[in-house]
Amino acid sequence: MKLRIILNGKKAGDEMLRQAITSMRASHEIQVRVTFEAGDVARLVDEAIAEGCQRLVAAGGDGTLNELVSALMDHDKDKRCELAILPLGTANDFATAAQVPSDFEAALRLAAEGESYGVDVIRANDRYVVNIASGGFGAQVTANTPVALKHFLGGGAYTLSGLVQALNFKPYDGEFTIHGEASKQQLLVGAVCNGRQAGGGQELAPDAYINDGLMDLVALHQFPIEALAQVIAELQSPKAENQYVKYYRDTQASWRSNPPMPINLDGEPIAESRVDFELKVGAIAMVLPDKCPLLQPGSEPIR
Repeated sequence: MKLRIILNGKKAGDEMLRQAITSMRASHEIQVRVTFEAGDVARLVDEAIAEGCQRLVAAGGDGTLNELVSALMDHDKDKRCELAILPLGTANDFATAAQVPSDFEAALRLAAEGESYGVDVIRANDRYVVNIASGGFGAQVTANTPVALKHFLGGGAYTLSGLVQALNFKPYDGEFTIHGEASKQQLLVGAVCNGRQAGGGQELAPDAYINDGLMDLVALHQFPIEALAQVIAELQSPKAENQYVKYYRDTQASWRSNPPMPINLDGEPIAESRVDFELKVGAIAMVLPDKCPLLQPGSEPIR
């Protein structure tokens, strides 16, 4: 299998990565394309499709994966390349939850030899989400966590920063529409999930699958400090009847608020007063490990 790696330019100097690619080239044909500025990923995906490339590798973090998925979604489904993952980011939430190896050579071997599965993608207005769209507190934490702190603590930076900010956080007022029914909400966190975790390992939708044809919707409402233990228990047990952490599943949803609530699409911030979410079933052929926990049990690879 010929691989074309689209590498986040910030990681191009990683010597261990270079060694892993050199080692893999002894048995596989591997090409590397490096990004430098905005728009490079879309251009490189266009080139790969035009040249008949079968399988791409998103080499970077969650943002790089999102860029490749979004670029592929701009093409007809029958023209999209298969997509593998080489985790190089700080948190790597999607890759971690999918159990893609963190070892470079092992991840490249999976990319070259693994099988692909049809996975869902969420459309958010004119953008896309492969993992999680999170709003409110979670988005504020990600946006305000200093880069140096992220590098020093890894995914734990989000947790530390979140605890500090939670002391003064106020809920956002808005309207959540699910299955055509609108309801007023006061949210600390709202999440539209395809995957399970975001923000450096915070599990928001523990029962989500990326190929079940449904989005998992999570709404964390304001709660008194004495209810913290209950909230933690509800986060670990998704139920519609929970008091503070509400869970729903659907194929469409929308959020409306004024002023806009900060929202992250796979970690990339947006600020829009209305966001419409719609699931695109089986939109991307993604290379994943056997028995990947994000796939429904018994899922068959694309032949």
